[in-house]
Formats: sequence, C-alpha cells, structure tokens
Amino acid sequence: MSGRRDEESLPEEEKRSRPHPKDAPERLPAAIRRSLPQAAWWVVCASLAVLFLYPLYVMISHSLKAPNEASAGPPTLYPHDLSLEHYRALSGDGGIDILANIGNSLVVSLGTTLATVVLGTLGGYGFARLRFPGSNALFFAALVTFMIPFQALITPLYLLLDHLGLLNSLLGLTLVYTTFQLPFGLFLMRNSFAAVPRSLEEAARLDGCGILQTLIRVMLPVALPGVIATGLLAFFTAWNEFFAALILITEQERFTLPVSLSVIASGALGSVNWGILQAGVTVTIVPCLIIYLLLQKYYVGGLLGTMVGK
Repeated sequence: MSGRRDEESLPEEEKRSRPHPKDAPERLPAAIRRSLPQAAWWVVCASLAVLFLYPLYVMISHSLKAPNEASAGPPTLYPHDLSLEHYRALSGDGGIDILANIGNSLVVSLGTTLATVVLGTLGGYGFARLRFPGSNALFFAALVTFMIPFQALITPLYLLLDHLGLLNSLLGLTLVYTTFQLPFGLFLMRNSFAAVPRSLEEAARLDGCGILQTLIRVMLPVALPGVIATGLLAFFTAWNEFFAALILITEQERFTLPVSLSVIASGALGSVNWGILQAGVTVTIVPCLIIYLLLQKYYVGGLLGTMVGK
C-alpha cells in the first residue's frame, strides 16, 4: 500500500515521463519479432543458394584444375594452378570429339525448338480461336499422348525410323523429340492465346487482317512469353535428353553431348578422365544457365499466363 501511495504522491510530469511497467519489456521482443522473420528468410535463402551453387562450384573448379591435380585423391577444394587443358582436350580425347558432339546437340535442340514453336503456335492458335466440331476432343487426344511414357514407345519408334531410313540420323532424332514436346507446346500456346482479349483480334479483323496476319502482327507480340516458354522447354529437353539419343543414334560421330559424356563417365576409353568429364558437363550446363537468366522473365510470365487461359 505504501508503494502505491508513493507512486500517487509523485508529480504529474514525472509520472508521464516514466515508462509504464508493461511497456518496457515489450519493446525489445517486438523488435525481435519484427526482425526475426526477415533474418530467418535470409538464412533460408542463403542456405538454399549454397546448396544449389556448391555443386556448380565443384564442377567448374574441377574442370579448371591441372590434369595431375584433377586426378589426385582426395580432391582439392579449389584449383591451385588454373589450367584450361581439359577444355582444350574437348576437341579430341581417345577418339571422341566432344566439340562435334556439341554441334550435334545444337542441331537437334535448335531444330526441335523451331519445329515445336512453329507447330505449337499454329496449333495452339487454332484450338484457342478457331472452334470447329470435335476441337476439344482433338485437343484432349493430343494431351493424352503427352501422358504416355516415352520409354514405352522407344521400340516402335526405332522400327519406324529404321523403315523410313531415319535411324542413326539427327533429323530422325529431332522428329522424335518434336513429337513428344509438341503436346505440351500446344497446351502452353492454346492457353496463352486464350488469355488474349478477343477485342484485339476483332480490331485486327476490322482493319482487314486475315487469320495469318492477325496471328503474326497482333496475337504473337501479346503471347510472346508463352512462345518463349515453349521454346525454352523444348530446347532444354532436347539438349539434355539421353535415353532416345543413346538408342536411336549408333554412330559415334553423331552422338549428342549427353551420350558422349556418358561414354567418358563409364570409363569406356580405358579410364575415367574426371577433368574432361567436368569440363564437358560445364559446357553442357553453362549455355542453359545463360539462356534461362536472359529470358527468365518471359519464361516465368509464359508459364503463369497459361493459368488464366480458358
């Protein structure tokens, strides 16, 4: 009771200047609660960055080591002597010309990308805008083919390509990749065009544009993110695909890059040259990273744009 009387006897100004007993302990915890989520978010992001970037660092650093250091065990954390010897050796190692294999992968990947984008754009625009009897059923049938496991059809495809004279051919491999990329490309492009307001198309028609002119001049610039997303998915899949290239290509000079790297990794040349292998993997990954980083906003925008399609 005496403590309460002493408190009441204090001047009014001193009472206002003294912090309330309940306020003092709240200030620090409130600041911690405000800063902890942001700090925890940065810790999580930094941990994920290290988790994903560390294998890339190991791969690139190993490819830049001198041959003796690259084959030493246990492996060193960083190259003591920087060397480009493994990248020079990509042009020929035990009869394998990886630079030629890179050219084969580029031919197949770019051909698959071009065919998928052109056919997917034309087909997607037709399914989105040109309604005809059975269009929905035909579109559903195209999507069903995307659900069939690729490995289940490799034997019929092998026999078909052999009958057409396209076995062990980069053109045949490109056609196979396009066949399995096209259904998803149709899905992306159909939804991309369905998200475009019909008023734009109607305005183009009033100006005298035909169907093809409307598609090229009006619809494609608006649906560009979907086109880029379709092209990137087709390119990445064809660039990294291994199983079909291993089965359908039998001559070493026509191998794609993943098949050629598997030959080195399996020790088919007498031993596993880890430096050349890591240099080849670096050459495989770096172009994909550069293309993705340059076109990332279009890629993400194209995938998100398909969610609002009708």
